[in-house]
Amino acid sequence: MPPTATTESKPAPPVEKLKIKVDGREVEVPRLMPDWQGRLVPTTMLQACQFAGVDVPHYCYHPKLPVAGNCRMCLVEFGLPAMGPDRKPLLDEEGSPRIQKQVLPYEPATPRGAIACATPISPGMELYPSSPATKQMREAVLESLLINHPLDCPICDQAGECKLQEYSVEHGQAAGRFVETKVHKPKAVDLGPRIVLDDERCILCTRCIRFTRDIAGDDALGIVNRGSYNTIAAWKPGAFDNNYTLNTVDICPVGALTSKDFRFQMRVWFMKETKSICTSCATGCNIVIGSREEKVHRYEPRQNDAVNACWMCDHGRLNYKWIGRGDRLKKCGVRSAECGAADSNWPTVLKGVSETLAKAPHGSTAIVASARQTNEELFLLKKLATKLG
Repeated sequence: MPPTATTESKPAPPVEKLKIKVDGREVEVPRLMPDWQGRLVPTTMLQACQFAGVDVPHYCYHPKLPVAGNCRMCLVEFGLPAMGPDRKPLLDEEGSPRIQKQVLPYEPATPRGAIACATPISPGMELYPSSPATKQMREAVLESLLINHPLDCPICDQAGECKLQEYSVEHGQAAGRFVETKVHKPKAVDLGPRIVLDDERCILCTRCIRFTRDIAGDDALGIVNRGSYNTIAAWKPGAFDNNYTLNTVDICPVGALTSKDFRFQMRVWFMKETKSICTSCATGCNIVIGSREEKVHRYEPRQNDAVNACWMCDHGRLNYKWIGRGDRLKKCGVRSAECGAADSNWPTVLKGVSETLAKAPHGSTAIVASARQTNEELFLLKKLATKLG
């Protein structure tokens, strides 16, 4: 007999790394990291800072969406090795490459920042995400975003999980300087059957547009008008209606997009969060259940790249209503010709079912399975079907 062919798995090639400094601390960062589609692309400043354990605030960036680079919140001061006329690094007295902080060419006294979400790192680069210059850039960006932003926090559904609130506290100024009249835009715009838009709260990060175009495949949203009057709009009123619209509420960093189902129903800080699995189909999306006093108020997707990434369909998200409906059977019972329907307990009911199935003629029992059941339940159901014939 010919020898059995064996396939030996080759070891993965070593990950190429670059040495950079983040806030003066030297770290080794992979030269390539996955983008939103899982492709290996040059590592960005933001990814390098996250790799080093340093948080860089951002609005438009989302790890599962294409990079837009339009909010400017992730601006970071940086330095590069100084080069001589021969394009070789200049060395300091200790023999190390001399780092030259980048400045504006027309204003040499002003540090130059780069948007960390879209700027790749290079060997020897130094990042200063906690420097005074970086903090000043963030203050300026936040001040610009808040110029026309309404003071809706007490009535906004996003309160408690709003990045504009959090970053204003962490990186913003204590008081605003804008005394002119704010630009007013449409409020409570009906984008579709499940989404309400408040244009005054929108910071034009375009996360919703990129999600509908690149993830859902429904190019229904866009930006219209110009300048301070830019607004998000559907191509026709109420046209934002696909099975993934509520994901835009999850990724909206402010309270511009809200769910009609959850709107004004419950404050997020009152809810208990429980990790679970959606049972609406066989996908088994990982979810977080928001509840209070044994009442479910919402489902949210929980990231699991092997199953649902960080998305879920609207049908599964709203399925909590069916699960918590008023006419749902909450206890078991038995029905007999003599006594009719009567409440019972699980041991009694299961014993009765077992005895009935044991008496049934071979092949006379029909079994209905569902994709909503777990693999373990389907395995046991298969064993039961085999037993009953």
